[in-house]
Amino acid sequence: MGRRFSNRLQAVTQPALRSNYDAVVVGSGHNGLVAAAYLARVGKCVLVLERNATLGGATASKKVFPDYEAYLSTYSYLVSLLPPKIIADLGLQFETKRRKTASFTPYTKPDGSPGGLVLSNVDPSRSQASMAEMTGDDRDWAGYQHFVALEQALAAHVWPSFLSPLQSRTTFASSMSTDLEREAWRSFVEEPLGTAIEKIVQHDALRGLLMTDGKIGVFTRPDDPTLLQNRCFLYHVVGGGDGEWRVPVGGMKSLVESLLDVCHSHGVEFLTGAEATSVSQGAKTHAVSFRTDSGDHAVDATHVLLNAGPRTSARLLGQPWQADPANEGSVIKINMLLRRLPKLKAKGVSPEEAFAGSFHIDEGYGQMLASYASASNGQLPDPAPGEIYCHTLTDPSILSPELAQQGYQTLTLFGLDMPYRLFNADHDAKRQHVLELYLAGLDRLCDGSFLDCLARDRNGDPCLEIKTPQDIEAEIDMDQGNIFHDAPSWFFAENTEDVGTWGVDTGVPRVYRAGSSALRGGAVSGIPGHNAAMRVLLG
Repeated sequence: MGRRFSNRLQAVTQPALRSNYDAVVVGSGHNGLVAAAYLARVGKCVLVLERNATLGGATASKKVFPDYEAYLSTYSYLVSLLPPKIIADLGLQFETKRRKTASFTPYTKPDGSPGGLVLSNVDPSRSQASMAEMTGDDRDWAGYQHFVALEQALAAHVWPSFLSPLQSRTTFASSMSTDLEREAWRSFVEEPLGTAIEKIVQHDALRGLLMTDGKIGVFTRPDDPTLLQNRCFLYHVVGGGDGEWRVPVGGMKSLVESLLDVCHSHGVEFLTGAEATSVSQGAKTHAVSFRTDSGDHAVDATHVLLNAGPRTSARLLGQPWQADPANEGSVIKINMLLRRLPKLKAKGVSPEEAFAGSFHIDEGYGQMLASYASASNGQLPDPAPGEIYCHTLTDPSILSPELAQQGYQTLTLFGLDMPYRLFNADHDAKRQHVLELYLAGLDRLCDGSFLDCLARDRNGDPCLEIKTPQDIEAEIDMDQGNIFHDAPSWFFAENTEDVGTWGVDTGVPRVYRAGSSALRGGAVSGIPGHNAAMRVLLG
């Protein structure tokens, strides 16, 4: 019947499965684990099915480079949208740390020399001085402060709503009572994001910095009439009410392990190497069929929670599915292990300060307009826009003490304007070319060869791991490589029939979406897992 896991993924022998469960959760990503934990702690009998050999889905960490004791999350890395209420409700032993630097953005000074904008999380005067050095005065600093105030004005209404039934657009709009709130609503909900960015700040590098939050993971542009960029942007800036992205202590595996601890303490059962094959609807229970290395099996479930992509969910329910271009993913992930951080060409900025935050590469506003146009025409963008995150400068615990003492660091690069369509032909060659483009981008910013800073495995190869949208689709069931499963939804109900619901219904009684494809799904949040559990418990 596949492999069972006890606490913290350790394989043990377990008794045979029951024939009937209160709930079967398909997929062991963090949302599925959140749902399972909420249900089990009130006495529900829960089974979690996972097709892969290990639990955790996109939030799992692993020893990516086998020769080194360094544990990286291949797909997800920072936390902004995980509500403290979920941590408190479930008693999770999980914490995050603040990054000293929010972001580092390279730019070219008027004299042609390299500069770097530093936005600090701990020293506003450092941020203001750095921006004045870039722009020549404080006008863009004032504009940036106003832009952040708009974000926070809307977040004050949006953030508290995620763990409650959906409200209507009209309800949200009518709650905007101040001039600042009404401007925020107009800027981020009614008009294309680029309109506000171009109106409020002027420097190209700063405009690009603000726009990246509207592009991470999706293929869009500032003036996109679908407002996909606005929806993506809001998921990146409303978390916690201030949008700060924090570092998970111990890496993403610490979240998975803590959720598993809670699940095991309440009797949740797990089966890995178990691929769900169908959900057959019944009057009182559904038959959930799955396949393991020992053959085909089935159990009955009163409720089924699908922490899976739209394509897999449709297949399980016997429904038609066709890829929607609007849901296309656009991402490259590159994990790296370094012997040391590279020095930078920009003067007055240390590597430790720059890499402690989101390190932007070729993400100027004009550059990204050009990269979007290239990708739209079927060409790999050159230069290739992306941003880098260093976990270990804030939390070295994902490294062995020996590696940490020797100065090793982990980097994760997240590439933009790399839509799924670009890799449909000549996949492997294009993946290699994209890697070379990003290494070239880093070389332009670093004083010396970036490649020389990388650790090497026993064969002498650099410690690099790259994932395209196709890789992400194949490995963790994200349709078209979309990290949101499909296009991000608004925080309100777009349809009258969704008002007052949890946004998790599939149209099949007692079968609910418990993952990123639920309304208000996406990112490392646990929100759809919580909401699916509430749909079971509260109706």
